[in-house]
Amino acid sequence: MNKPLTVTNSIAIKATPSTIWDLLVNPEQTKKYMFGCAAVSDWKPGSPLLWIGKHEEKEMVFVKGMILDIQPEKFLAYTTIDPNNKTIEDVPGNYLTVTYELKTENGKTILTATQGDYSKVADGLNRYKHTVDGGGWQPILEEIKKLAETI
Repeated sequence: MNKPLTVTNSIAIKATPSTIWDLLVNPEQTKKYMFGCAAVSDWKPGSPLLWIGKHEEKEMVFVKGMILDIQPEKFLAYTTIDPNNKTIEDVPGNYLTVTYELKTENGKTILTATQGDYSKVADGLNRYKHTVDGGGWQPILEEIKKLAETI
């Protein structure tokens, strides 16, 4: 595959960037919209990021990665891979990059989530299709919006 494959979704939220930022980096908040998973990190570039949840009453890591860049209330970039997928080798070249960008516009915060580049990772086309078929990031962004606008 030569053409970049990325998924990008955006949503306008009637909340401040600081409210939305807390939803993105606070493990107690991420559990509310990320399938019960807490995002655990010290939120510094180069640090691990683990998405920890429960399966059959047992705590486990569902997704892991590393913080690439962090600009509080503006931008977050991290890598991600499913450590439980035994068909994809856990090597840096198979990690996807996720970014969140927050911009203020007309009294609202625009939250944009991007994930990719699927064209550069193992089983990329299937991973891309799975993400797109699930609505990309839009269902998660809608949950973040509901939470942010009721805080």
